[in-house]
Amino acid sequence: MGAIWVIAETNADGSLARSAAEAATLARSLAAASGREARGLVVSVDPGRAGGELAAYLGRVVTVTEPGAADHAWAVIAAERAAGLLGDDPSAIVLLSASPDGRDLAGTLSALTPLGVLANATAVTWDGRVAVEMSTFGGKLTTTSGFTGDGGIITLRPNAVTAEPAAARGVVEAAAAGAAPALPRVTIAERVAEASAALPIEEARVIVSGGRGVGGPEGFDLVGELAALLGGAVGASRAAVDAGWIPYARQIGQTGKIVKPQLYLALGISGAIQHKVGMQTAETIIAVNRDPDAPIAAFADLLVVGDLFEVVPAVVRALQERPG
Repeated sequence: MGAIWVIAETNADGSLARSAAEAATLARSLAAASGREARGLVVSVDPGRAGGELAAYLGRVVTVTEPGAADHAWAVIAAERAAGLLGDDPSAIVLLSASPDGRDLAGTLSALTPLGVLANATAVTWDGRVAVEMSTFGGKLTTTSGFTGDGGIITLRPNAVTAEPAAARGVVEAAAAGAAPALPRVTIAERVAEASAALPIEEARVIVSGGRGVGGPEGFDLVGELAALLGGAVGASRAAVDAGWIPYARQIGQTGKIVKPQLYLALGISGAIQHKVGMQTAETIIAVNRDPDAPIAAFADLLVVGDLFEVVPAVVRALQERPG
């Protein structure tokens, strides 16, 4: 039977993304249940740091130094390298993050191998074969699916698993250079660093999101102030992003990021189904909205009916006045 592979994403500073640590923890669990080996793969310009960090979670980690990843789409290059390691084995299981890069990687790798894809898993278990739970129809149903064969590619939603290091540290080995991959035609022309990107929104335990109700870009100053006091990240609805009030990188929903924080604060967000898809699995959802009949009232744990420009400043003052 094929191994269980985790293809790890890295942060801008070369460290291991938390989503990769979560996927590695799941891979270990599946390996113990199935009798397979769990392995990791890091493809990067300089994979040393991330490879070493991933070895805290997996017994074997393969690193590939790929200079082309600096100026071209990482997902395509990583897929080519992974396909070379997997070969035509239809029994391999591959775990990826359900991030934009992870989705691109899953599609490309599926085209290069015999493996199908199950996306946005909220849980994965083993019962003779993998069973993948997914939230569908805007969270109204939870489905359990599997592959027709023994293997496949699974994209895992952020925070679906709690990352836990293994009892023993694994081995890191560098893969042979091999032939250079066919670089994608699209190159990276510019990188824009966001001041708010210190805490990746997919990894945040607390997210404060603003919607059309914040009124404009200045309304996100208040959203950001509350997020900072709570040690969280700033999110947004598609309406706010489309209006140009906040960058797309902050968008949560069907066409944005999928998140699962411990606390989700929705300020001035109606709760349309497209937004609900991206945040419905948050442990606690608190909404502030002037409309008591807004769709978000149906699935929020707490709805505060009121003007967010009165409610949020009061919460901010209370947090600032806390002792210690």
